[in-house]
Amino acid sequence: MKAAVVGLGNMGLPMASNLLKAGFEVKVYNRTASRAEPLLKQGARLAETPADAARGSDIVLTMVADDAAAEQTALGEGGVLEGLKPGGIHISSSTISPDCSRKLMEAHAKAGQHYIAAPVLGRPDAAEAGALKMLVAGPEDARAQAMPFFEAVGKEIFVIGDKGPLANVMKLANNFLLASMLEALSEAQVMTGKYGIAPETFMDVANSLFQSPVYRNYGGLMTGRSFDPAGFKLKLGLKDVELALSAAEAVTAPLPLGKLVRGHFREGIARGWGELDWAALIQCVEVAEEKEK
Repeated sequence: MKAAVVGLGNMGLPMASNLLKAGFEVKVYNRTASRAEPLLKQGARLAETPADAARGSDIVLTMVADDAAAEQTALGEGGVLEGLKPGGIHISSSTISPDCSRKLMEAHAKAGQHYIAAPVLGRPDAAEAGALKMLVAGPEDARAQAMPFFEAVGKEIFVIGDKGPLANVMKLANNFLLASMLEALSEAQVMTGKYGIAPETFMDVANSLFQSPVYRNYGGLMTGRSFDPAGFKLKLGLKDVELALSAAEAVTAPLPLGKLVRGHFREGIARGWGELDWAALIQCVEVAEEKEK
């Protein structure tokens, strides 16, 4: 099977690597072409544009930062839509809004192509290990054709439905839940710390209670203040919470906790912490508590 990967960031690059390991013929595109060098050594071919990457490919994966990049990459001049053959499949693993996903779905359908939204859950180390959780939504026949692709890059595949935007809603809901867990974890660590309880001691108790990889992994980052390099940047956490709030407002589902977390993320970005791991939310909580005095 011939595949293309557009967007070679912390997630796209290891996903492309795993496709090569699984025996796919892979073309890759990234605005900064030097990012592709490790993949070229594995046998990938470098494309000049997203359309060039899509041309001749059965499946094209896009993994880009936001709605604007997703639309430009797929629908802009030299975009995926321009190069993808009729019946070809565009898999968008970008974290984007349901509205953006719907626009991509409709454009590909009009062109006689298939669109699958397949955002992922997992950090870069999970991408490297091929252990991502895939949230998949799209036409059943296209999902079946793409199953070898999903199995090459993911460990668990969750079928959300037949319409792409449903997978984006699921992704935003889960990222909102993660952000909320980080908020609660931050607040609890800050409170116990002010009583002189070591963060390691707090996490020992919390981990025995919840047995959650979220609390265990992010609690470890908070305890060690290990925020750089970032597995997932704080500024992207803000983007995802804002997308979740917008999606919730569209169906009048209130997310009051989301508004609190959004405020803390905004404070962190104002203080120059946007490039840090979003576990640095604990610093935002500390600042907020000082302001309340």
